[in-house]
Order: sequence, then structure tokens, then C-alpha cells
Amino acid sequence: MNINISRLEAWEYAVLSRFLYQAIFVPEGECPPGPEVLDTPELRVYLDGFGQEQGDVAVAVRADGNIVGTAWARVMDDYGHIYDGVPSLAISLLPEYRGMGLGKRLLSGLLEELRGAGYDRVTLAVQKANLKACKLYTGLGFETVGEKDEEYLMLKNLT
Repeated sequence: MNINISRLEAWEYAVLSRFLYQAIFVPEGECPPGPEVLDTPELRVYLDGFGQEQGDVAVAVRADGNIVGTAWARVMDDYGHIYDGVPSLAISLLPEYRGMGLGKRLLSGLLEELRGAGYDRVTLAVQKANLKACKLYTGLGFETVGEKDEEYLMLKNLT
């Protein structure tokens, strides 16, 4: 399998909705929400007008030329919002590509893009029950700086 991490092109931004749906954490034994969940204001902030704001950054992992994961960030008031002017990120892989180390490579690629765009910090929110994601983020240097009922708020310094 030929793996490549590269910036997502503007004409490819439509795939972000597919990957945002895949990013929704569903605890084992529970049913995932229907796709209409993507129409809620809490999730529309990740997608609406993506690429039109300065600082919108997205990367993709491609397996044999097919997009199998994305990571993107923008300055927004989302679940991971901690500081004004600091981007929050989302990351997702198709289920059959998880557990192969691609998430780490994908997220590292996004962090490089954010550094190149002049950002010195990035934030995210992760479900406390999503242990694999928590391990990924802490392994890449994210620190828990707050928490909500079911989520950790994490921050990474990029400098």
C-alpha cells in the first residue's frame, strides 16, 4: 500500500463532511447517530465555508491515491475552543485504516502545516472514553488543560 500525507486541495474539501461523521466517537455497544447530526450548529462550524477563512488548513492521508483520512483545523468556537485566535482541530480515518499508525502521521502533517501558517498553538476536545485517541494526542505532546463532563480539552504548543 502506497501511503502519502499531503495538503487537501480546495476542490477536495467536500470530503470533510464524510470524515467529520467518521470522527464522531461512538462508545462500544452504542448506535451511531444518523447522518443528519452533521446539520447541527455544533458540527456545522467544522465545515461551513471551510477554506474561505485565513488559517483554514486541511491535510489528507491517501492510500494508493484514495483519501482514507483527513485532519483539519480552523479558528472556530467549537468543542475544543479554549483561546480566541487559536485553531481547533478535527481528525478522522476510515475505520478499516485505524490502528496502523496513520493517525499519528496524519496529525503530524497537520501540525507541520499549522506551524507553517504561523500558529504557535492548537487545541482539541476528545471524549474521555476514547482512550486510543487520548493516547495518540498525549503521544504527540498534547496536554490536558481542562475538562467538561465527557471531554478533555487539550492544547499543544507548536513552537
